[in-house]
Amino acid sequence: MKPKLEDVAKHAGVSRATVSRVLNNRGYISDKTRKLVNDSMEAIHYVPNEMARSLSSQKSNIIGLIFPTVTNPFFSELIFNLEMVCEELGYKVFLCNSLNHAQKEKKYLDMLLRNQVDGIIVGSHNRGIFDGVLTRLPIVAIDQYISDSAPIVSSDNYLGGKLATEHLIKKGCKKIIHIGGPASLKTPTHLRSAAYKDVMETYGLTPIIYETSQTFNSKVYDELIIRIFSENPGINGIFASDDILAANIYYKALSLGIKVPDELKIVGYDGTKTARNFLPNLTTIQQPILEMAKRAVKLLDSRINNDDNFIECNDPLNVILVEGDTT
Repeated sequence: MKPKLEDVAKHAGVSRATVSRVLNNRGYISDKTRKLVNDSMEAIHYVPNEMARSLSSQKSNIIGLIFPTVTNPFFSELIFNLEMVCEELGYKVFLCNSLNHAQKEKKYLDMLLRNQVDGIIVGSHNRGIFDGVLTRLPIVAIDQYISDSAPIVSSDNYLGGKLATEHLIKKGCKKIIHIGGPASLKTPTHLRSAAYKDVMETYGLTPIIYETSQTFNSKVYDELIIRIFSENPGINGIFASDDILAANIYYKALSLGIKVPDELKIVGYDGTKTARNFLPNLTTIQQPILEMAKRAVKLLDSRINNDDNFIECNDPLNVILVEGDTT
């Protein structure tokens, strides 16, 4: 039989109200009494009922995270930092991997609502799913247009595209190809492609843009890279939309006898620790992933707590070019 609050009080020799105050961190409790209650809970293996506590406080201290996958280095590093910042503010997290499936996201959203999460951070692509709950639950999106009313946290995608393209041109590239994500997805990351196109035209060069039918799919990436090389003889520069794609291009080029960077220069995007470990010599646009996580969580926390003193900042966070040996 599971021990109850009364059992903790009896074991500690204090009142039920005192145990409750310790659990909810309310009112004055001496360090001696707090330790006595905590020791008693451990001794009799008492586990607090978090759901009951959330019902009484009207707050669960749980945040839901809905992202396409944790296998991609950018998302895995972002989620790691989101969880770390949430913990610092006293939140636990429910992590949902949606694989960008709309039906799966709907099921996850329903599960999060049933568990009375205080808010949700979304990095998935499906619009319209969250419209019905935005008026009653705080939601923050990262790099995605999930709704006209949901705030978005992102880095400066246009600047990233500009830095990458200008860098390749300054390195002597004339025939530069950009590979972006699916155009059907509504996301600020398409500003990278817009910047590439603008810079190419400014320098009198012809933009050549390919898009992946799926993101983070190695088979799709491989087929696209082979097609790009076969359709574009004389190509000497590639700006890829993520580091995994850039790494695939690098290794495919080597297998075809194309020398990097002498014959082909490559710039990736994201600059995650995982990608740098995998291909440390890659030139890439580094996103401020920790800062993105901090802004998203603090923005959500301010909405959860109706913090009028919090000043929302919609300006995109800065990115930098990290030069490696692929350019």
